[in-house]
Formats: sequence, structure tokens, C-alpha cells
Amino acid sequence: MKTGLSRVLRGLSDTVFPPSCVHCRGLVETEGVEQEPMGFRHLCARCAAQISFVQPPHCSTCGSPFYGEVEGTRMCPHCDGLHPAFREGRTAVVFKGPARALMIELKYHRGLFVLEDMETVFRRADHVCELVRGAVLVPVPLHPRKQRKRGYNQTALLAEILARVAGGGARVESLLRRVENTATQTALDRRTRMANLKNAFALARGAVINPDLHYVLVDDVFTTGSTLNSCARAVRRAGGLNLDVVTFGHG
Repeated sequence: MKTGLSRVLRGLSDTVFPPSCVHCRGLVETEGVEQEPMGFRHLCARCAAQISFVQPPHCSTCGSPFYGEVEGTRMCPHCDGLHPAFREGRTAVVFKGPARALMIELKYHRGLFVLEDMETVFRRADHVCELVRGAVLVPVPLHPRKQRKRGYNQTALLAEILARVAGGGARVESLLRRVENTATQTALDRRTRMANLKNAFALARGAVINPDLHYVLVDDVFTTGSTLNSCARAVRRAGGLNLDVVTFGHG
């Protein structure tokens, strides 16, 4: 909880240097934010209202939301052919608009300040927190060369936030390493991504998997599921069969 002095200093800072919305670039109205626990600091009220929070029912594999009544299978057409090596997947938001702007700021502009708003997102994602409570959170690793260039692994930062928000003994352990420095997968289809990532991940040196524990892989975005599936196979090979995945966004 912030002290009274820190709130005053923050208020003064916002008065002199008012924050701008990372989506529309307009000014963010900060009056009353300290009293509003679910307020966003780097999204204006109009853009924050556009965030599509995922709620059940959703695809049991990728977390994509279902709309209307759901009967029969809980896997969406998006996941057809994925053959997941994990049990269940959940996501906090649909990856578009303001939610996408937050991630772009974090990943490509070193905008660590948006982690505050991402924590707000996770605090609203009860179904995600429920899944990770008491689990060992395993962030999807970056290749060392890419991490040195970026300065941090955004999924590790998200995992730390999620562990703090969920509570219940959730903790973060970096159990995987990326052994292949693959090119960006953004424009590739699932088949090509799966081929590129087939042997891209391995157990970190000295890491030990306890088959009695619940492991949850954490990534920023679920696109085709190829990255998470490759990581899941590495964990399963080491004996981790109680395995789920969560992401900040889906899209």
C-alpha cells in the first residue's frame, strides 16, 4: 500500500507531467485514481473501457472467449490441429486495441511503466488467478541474445506480477532456456511456427521438475500456441505432467 507521502509526490508529478494514454496518446485524467483500485494509469477512461476482458466460458486450450451458449467440445476452431502438450489454457484479455498497445509499449519501447496497468488487468482476471494460485509459474524464455538486447524478459515480469496478484503460494521459477534464436514468428502460420520451434526450448541447467507440483507456463500472447506447446513438451519430457498455460492476451 502506498504511503501518504508517495501519493502526494505522485499527484504532484502527474500535475507537472500528466501521463498520456499509450493507445490514443491523449491525456489521462488522474484525479481520483488513488481512490480507485481498478483505475488505469496509462490508459484514458475511454480507451480502458475498450479492453475486452475474457470471462468464462472460453476455449479450454487457448482461452479465447465463447459467446452465447456453449455445448459439446470446449476447444475452439482456432485450436484445431494444435494437439496441446498442456492441459488447459487461460488468458486475461483479447489482444486488440488498448490491451495490444500496452504490450507493444512493454515489448518494443521499453515501457516498463505499463506493468502497473497490466497488474490492474490481472487483478480483474479472476479465472486466470484461480488457475495459477499455488502453482509454479514458468515464464517462456527469450534467447540470451534477444534478452540482452531488450534488457529484460517481459514474460518473466508478467509472471512475477501474476504470482503477486494471485497469491496462494504461487511462485516464479525460470526452469526453461531457449536454445534456438529463431526469427520473429509474427507473420508465420502455425505449421511453420511449429517447425521453427520444434527443438527451440530445453530445461535450464540445474533445473529440476517435481512431478507432484502444478506448473503453469506464462507467455505474453497466445497466437497459434506453437511457442507454448514447444515449452510444454520440454517440461513434460522432464516429468512435469500437471501443466497448464496462461497468457496476458489472446489474438
